[in-house]
Amino acid sequence: GLRKACAGHAPTGSDMNDSYNNKSLMQRIRGAGWGAIVLLFAAGVVFWGGFNWALEMTNTEKFCISCHEMEENVFREYRNTIHYQNRTGVRATCPDCHVPKEWGPKMIRKIKASREVYGKIMGTISTPEKFAAERSRLAQNEWRRMKANNSQECRNCHDFQYFDYSVQGRRSNQMHQAGFERGDTCIDCHKGVAHSLPPVEQGIGAAHGGVAPEVVHPSNQPQ
Repeated sequence: GLRKACAGHAPTGSDMNDSYNNKSLMQRIRGAGWGAIVLLFAAGVVFWGGFNWALEMTNTEKFCISCHEMEENVFREYRNTIHYQNRTGVRATCPDCHVPKEWGPKMIRKIKASREVYGKIMGTISTPEKFAAERSRLAQNEWRRMKANNSQECRNCHDFQYFDYSVQGRRSNQMHQAGFERGDTCIDCHKGVAHSLPPVEQGIGAAHGGVAPEVVHPSNQPQ
């Protein structure tokens, strides 16, 4: 009877495994000692630091123009704009305009930008001719992105709530205020601010009360 009682309470190998598996992760770490906790914490810091370092390395102008497709096309155009060189020396570089600063949107943008690696491998825009052929599609993709996020990258520097309309030109003053009332965003009007525009309809000119080009520059051809 005693042997039966003892046998009934003796832990089996299965019972011991269940007991081990039921231990929480923290209990196992405590069992390993504080040294293991410190090592895990240090490993996490190193991993997070390395990840952020690599991420920020891809957020530099130098990285963006390391591909000849960018350096020989859009970067050359950008160098002729006020965002590259101006009287104050304050510049807006590639990531300032094309990569969100907030963590979540930045990661989404980086994941989507991974498609550009495929384009690089396949040589989608490897020559000026190929780039010109794709320019309109690429530009409109970026315009849609900026329209969807209310031109967030523009507004990181240009906060319209602090515009001093008294020092703006009359046309800028009127267009800004009218645009804000309509709910427009920066990219609706400033598509060609840093790069040459592809041949797309801009919706500006005589139809909106402007002067038609042929009026300002009449043709010398006989009528």
